[in-house]
Amino acid sequence: MAGSYHEAPESLGSAPPGCPAHSTWSPLSTEYLTDPYPIANELRDEHSVFWSEQLGHLVITDMDLIEEVFMTPAVYASSNVQDPIAPLCPAAQNVLGAPDFNPVAVMSNRQEPDHARIRVFTRQGFSNRRLKALEDYMRSRATKLLDEMIANGSPAEFVQQFAFPLPAEIVFRLIGFPPEDDRMIKSWCVNRKAFSWGHPTDTEQVAIAEGMLDYWRYCREFVASRREKREDDFTSELLNAWEADSGPDRDPDATTGISYSEVESVVYGISFAGHDPVTALMCNTLLCLLPRRDQWQALVDDPSLVSNAVEETLRYESSQISWRRVTTQDTTLGNVDVPAGTRLMLNFASANHSPRHFENPDEFDITRARANKHISFGKGIHFCLGAGLSRLEARIALELLAERLPTLRLSGGQTFDYFPNITFRGPNSLHLEWS
Repeated sequence: MAGSYHEAPESLGSAPPGCPAHSTWSPLSTEYLTDPYPIANELRDEHSVFWSEQLGHLVITDMDLIEEVFMTPAVYASSNVQDPIAPLCPAAQNVLGAPDFNPVAVMSNRQEPDHARIRVFTRQGFSNRRLKALEDYMRSRATKLLDEMIANGSPAEFVQQFAFPLPAEIVFRLIGFPPEDDRMIKSWCVNRKAFSWGHPTDTEQVAIAEGMLDYWRYCREFVASRREKREDDFTSELLNAWEADSGPDRDPDATTGISYSEVESVVYGISFAGHDPVTALMCNTLLCLLPRRDQWQALVDDPSLVSNAVEETLRYESSQISWRRVTTQDTTLGNVDVPAGTRLMLNFASANHSPRHFENPDEFDITRARANKHISFGKGIHFCLGAGLSRLEARIALELLAERLPTLRLSGGQTFDYFPNITFRGPNSLHLEWS
């Protein structure tokens, strides 16, 4: 049986013997959250592998070593990627100890051979056929949101008026959630970022845990409703696959195909992963482009540059600047002997700005060759399932903005705040103007 979807560590752990250690750096510091790249570059130049005492993780800064980790899943497991980064308080543990809070690891945090078995079914939900069916909805919904933003007049706050609702609604329609539940589901999903990748207070942990329990119960009830009445959506496709393999008398959690509890857990997990990073990607793309008026104008004049502009944003100002792994056995990485059970933070911010892999890596260039060689979607068997959907959404948004608002610019005098977490990066608000 698969493990729990979320398992908090009991302690932060300790450095491997002889490993370089950093006692003060934290990816949750105000300085790093504001602009991680200069700091990440310095860390990479000092050590390709070091221990962060503040985080309790072995930090990997080198692109080649990160790729080695991704390509050796038997040694570097993904089982901790949805776990809280620090121990939970007893009150939050009590909330999540409810007998019916029992999501199981399914995709990003599931090991082989089960990961491959489940991915066969989940990949079908992100097939070219499904994305093509969604594309008309994406464009029509993006156009409507942009119409409303323009009608409300300049200046506009882009996150709430466009970048937050669009990706969420797209993934919710993919899953099959009814539109009237969008606001409630969004509120649950936002809190997941603090739970798994931040350092919330004890009071915040309890509130987040209560929301996660409510959301899990909502997902279970939704899957049960689709079990009774199927629609043209991803959840129904998963249930069809489960039913086709199960037969009327089969144990619902047998695992030769996809089990019923795995269907519930896929729905639970994909709703967050499918929209929050895309919101950040849309915002980061504009943060990169709009101050560089020559590149923005080039894209306005030549929409064929949109695709590479999105890839360069994913490299230069990624919406995901780290990911995690845990060792399953004693191993050696970058001349550091790493014991089994060591938690790793893979620093995408340093890797994507590596001068050994990208010429002038600290410059943003929408015409860059090989811009798509970034590591922001991972690599290997756990390569991001929604990468194609994320790219498509970002391209559609950027195409529409360049076409409809060629004079678009950042509002002056604004500062950018970032939600305190170690992985997902995008501004909490983004004010735009146009003539």
